[in-house]
Amino acid sequence: MKMKSKYQGIFFIICAAFFFSLMTFFVRLSGNVPTFQKSFFRNIVAAIVSVAILLRSEEKFKVLPDSWGPLFMRAGFGTAALVANFYAVDHMNLADANILNKLSPFFAILMSRVVLKEKPSKQDLITVFVAFTGALLVAKPTGNMSLLPAALGIFGGFGAGLAYTYVRKMGNHGERGTVIVAFFSVFSTLVTLPSLLFDYHPMTGRQLMCLICAGLAGMGGQFSITKAYTKAPAKEISVYDYTQVIFAALLGFVFFEQVPDAYSIAGYVIIIGAALFRTFRLSKDSLR
Repeated sequence: MKMKSKYQGIFFIICAAFFFSLMTFFVRLSGNVPTFQKSFFRNIVAAIVSVAILLRSEEKFKVLPDSWGPLFMRAGFGTAALVANFYAVDHMNLADANILNKLSPFFAILMSRVVLKEKPSKQDLITVFVAFTGALLVAKPTGNMSLLPAALGIFGGFGAGLAYTYVRKMGNHGERGTVIVAFFSVFSTLVTLPSLLFDYHPMTGRQLMCLICAGLAGMGGQFSITKAYTKAPAKEISVYDYTQVIFAALLGFVFFEQVPDAYSIAGYVIIIGAALFRTFRLSKDSLR
């Protein structure tokens, strides 16, 4: 049963990687729209859908007593991470911003040690480091990062990793995934709403549709990653989050005619290899 939960966690985190790559794709297509405006539309779709789901559920908006603290921590760090990541994407090279955001699985494993007392093994850390190296080859950071966007990009990775750690904490206590998604989405929507009201930039119909699609994709990613971290510890599934790099590369090739170079292909091989190694190791451990 334990192994089944691990593989379910792997499946859902790969789904999350796919949805988040779609979100990035649509955010990129939306063009020149302010960061907070993008963040607002990224979250309001998930807020509406998740609240509607809760209204139709038997328990409605019931929250477990032990979840309030982790909910605020998850929502606070998650919102800060989202805004920081979007700012980095808007103000620096896209590849640089993406690779900084991909620090989140590494931070999730480290913070799981602090928050959940889940001690990663040396092999866990090595596997994540190898996958990160592959992502680095794909992204090929230029080294010309401005200090503020780069610092915010790193913080975005840290905030996301810490937020996912609190998702795992609530999952251990039996909190519903829909409650976690709804709380985060509503919280983020309310935080970004004032900036939208005071600094709204008119959008074309195409831009609005792109941001709505980004919101839908972000919602899919949010539900998937919440499910993933309630199924398995971060140290066992975080490495699969790097598949987002592969999905993003495929979208770039199909829609933007971006052909991967030798470094990117080498990165794909390393990322997939790290994921296969993790799968093999989990299967081997289950037979002991």
